[in-house]
Amino acid sequence: MNPKKIPFQKIEHSRFAIYLKKAKDFYQSMLRAYSDNNWHSVGLEAVHCAISATDALLVYRAGIRCTSQRHLDIVDVLVDQIKTEKSQENIRTLIKILEMKNLVEYEDRLFTQKEASEILKRTERYFSWVKNQLPSDV
Repeated sequence: MNPKKIPFQKIEHSRFAIYLKKAKDFYQSMLRAYSDNNWHSVGLEAVHCAISATDALLVYRAGIRCTSQRHLDIVDVLVDQIKTEKSQENIRTLIKILEMKNLVEYEDRLFTQKEASEILKRTERYFSWVKNQLPSDV
C-alpha cells in the first residue's frame, strides 16, 4: 500500500507571522462570539483559529503549509513534522477541534452552548501550545 500524498506548499519560514496573525484574529472573534452567545460562530472561528495556528507552526518549523481540501490531512503533516514532548497530546486536541467542524457547519441541529464551551477550551489550550512553539516577539 502506498502512503497517501498530502499536497503542501513550500513557504518562506518568516511568513509564519501572517498565519499567526490570522489565528489571533480568529481567536479574538471566537471570544467575541462566545460573549455574544453566538455558538455557531464560536465553533467556526475555533476551527479556523486552529487551522491557521497549525499553518503558522508548520511554516515556522518546516517551511510548508498543507493545501489539502481535507482539514484532517493537516494532522498527518503535523505528526510528520512536529515531534516535541507535548505534540501528541496537542495533536489529539486539534483532531477533536477539527472533528467538530462538520457538526457546527453541516448537521441539521443547533450547535449548543456546551459544545461551544468545549471547543473554546480546546482551542485555547491548542493555540497556547502553538504560540509556545513560536518566537514570542511576534
